[in-house]
Amino acid sequence: MKTLRFLGMMVAASVAMTLHAFSAEGWLSDYDKALAQAKAEKKPVLIDFTGSDWCGWCIRLNREVFSQEEFKEYAKQNLVLLEVDFPQRKPIAPEQRQKNEELAAKYRVEGFPTLIVLNSEGKQIGTLGYQPGGPKAFIQALEKVTKK
Repeated sequence: MKTLRFLGMMVAASVAMTLHAFSAEGWLSDYDKALAQAKAEKKPVLIDFTGSDWCGWCIRLNREVFSQEEFKEYAKQNLVLLEVDFPQRKPIAPEQRQKNEELAAKYRVEGFPTLIVLNSEGKQIGTLGYQPGGPKAFIQALEKVTKK
């Protein structure tokens, strides 16, 4: 009986870690893969430092911008998306949490959401945060950073 309970816990943990590795639709969770893809496709990287299950502004940004078709289509054509999540209730692999903490330190993230924009070579070219106006306003602000 203990063996079955242990196996069940292991399967649940494995599924949770796998689901987190894929992040939200279209978003990567691996920094090195995002940089490699950006370089290969000559696209900027949008890094979303988020507390996806507890940060009100993060949830609002996702609902009002990132989950909207207009943004998804724009991102598919123009960006590499990287989610760096700090959930409180969702499980996250300890290795992923450590990588996320290292990235937050590297980019001096002090609050959520923080959005960092890198060029295709991995150099930081801008910082954004939540702003009202939905996908259209967000895309306009993003293009001011990426078209400099």
